[in-house]
Amino acid sequence: MDSTKETSNTYKEDLLLRMGLNDNKAGMEGLDKEKINKIIMGATKGSRFYGNELKKEKQVNQRIENMMQQKARITSQQLREAQLQVDRFAMELEHCRDLSNTIVHVDMDAFYAAVEMRDNPELKDKPIAVGSMSMLSTSNYHARRFGVRAAMPGFIAKRLCPHLIIVPLNFDKYRVVSKQVGICLAPTSICSWVSCRIRSQLQMPRQDWPEERRRYFIKTGNSAENGIAPNTMLAKVCSDKNKPNGQYQILPSRQAVMEFIKDLPIRKISGIGKVTEKMLKALGIITCAELYQQRALLSLLFSETSWHYFLHISLGLGSTHLARDGERKSMSVERTFNEINKAEDQYSLCQELCSEIAQDLQKEGLKGRTVTVKLKNVNFEVKTRASTVSSVVSTEEEIFAIAKELLRTEIDAASPYPLRLRLMVQKTVTKTKRPGLMTKHSTSKKIKPNNPRHTLDTFFK
Repeated sequence: MDSTKETSNTYKEDLLLRMGLNDNKAGMEGLDKEKINKIIMGATKGSRFYGNELKKEKQVNQRIENMMQQKARITSQQLREAQLQVDRFAMELEHCRDLSNTIVHVDMDAFYAAVEMRDNPELKDKPIAVGSMSMLSTSNYHARRFGVRAAMPGFIAKRLCPHLIIVPLNFDKYRVVSKQVGICLAPTSICSWVSCRIRSQLQMPRQDWPEERRRYFIKTGNSAENGIAPNTMLAKVCSDKNKPNGQYQILPSRQAVMEFIKDLPIRKISGIGKVTEKMLKALGIITCAELYQQRALLSLLFSETSWHYFLHISLGLGSTHLARDGERKSMSVERTFNEINKAEDQYSLCQELCSEIAQDLQKEGLKGRTVTVKLKNVNFEVKTRASTVSSVVSTEEEIFAIAKELLRTEIDAASPYPLRLRLMVQKTVTKTKRPGLMTKHSTSKKIKPNNPRHTLDTFFK
């Protein structure tokens, strides 16, 4: 009896960590987390969303249990050998440490919300979010004071803030403003613009770039933050330090980098989400310094790719290579809707999305080889199916012929029951050119950026 109760309490605590308030975002400091978490749990308990989150949490807990069992089997000899191996790799990384670059990460503050408030001044002093009742993309600072943030379902946000105004996404509008940002920040080119202004001041902290941010604010009506550091990983973290409309710089020295990184929570690093964070916390790892202290153990418990990444983080190392004209690797469209459970309606929606993709490809003069269909059912379970063909595709008919078969596979798999959908995404893998968000004072080879998503950098093209 006590064991069952203890297990129940553990799951409740785990769900709070998973679904509760994540205040690791500007404008959410000092909130009453207990009160907000109580509202979140009350809004979701018994729902399909709650059930799916519980299912995912159990899966994570099982992974952690397996990891801890593996840890218990590690011998002292294995740990010593791992320590030698990891330290050799760390020395190699240190020899390759590059402090010759200054990366500037420009973060447009609550960008989608800022654009909507600019276009509708009546919203400026009201809590607003951009997205839908199913999922929010961002929120303004007024909404954040209620615990409303990005990646939160709109129906939960409404319980936290009943007078919240949810504005639908308008990507065409955001793209226009993004192009204005490019013009504002880069009269000639953003790389040369930054270079000429920081060339003589790389060794001293720059207190402010008020004129540049003032010009941006006048041009767009939005605020921006600058993160300045020797690599992209640190520059991105720095851009979140002095919001809103501020900046933060790490000087180009190993000492400055390590001083900054030592007490930095691991969740602040892009690429470490709530699942990885929970697994690392199970090992007593909360800060980047602790990530380094446990480097040998991590090499025995995680894949080579993962522990290599953890070691890079713990040493404050990140990419210094930027592509001014990188390759866009995919184009996608997405729809969230009330339940659709009839096959003919699902095929119709799929064709509609394929038509939009085809139009986008035509505008850019592009073609693709891989077509992907992503589906989310009413239980919030996600399935992704992809097919790569030998010849390129670009028309609505060509793309739909592939996507239809992928969708048919899922419909047949659900039979004799209907496939009950609430989200559909259609994506075509392709290649195009787009500049990166970050800029640097250096010359380096170009590399391919990560897959673009509907975030700010998607629109700088």
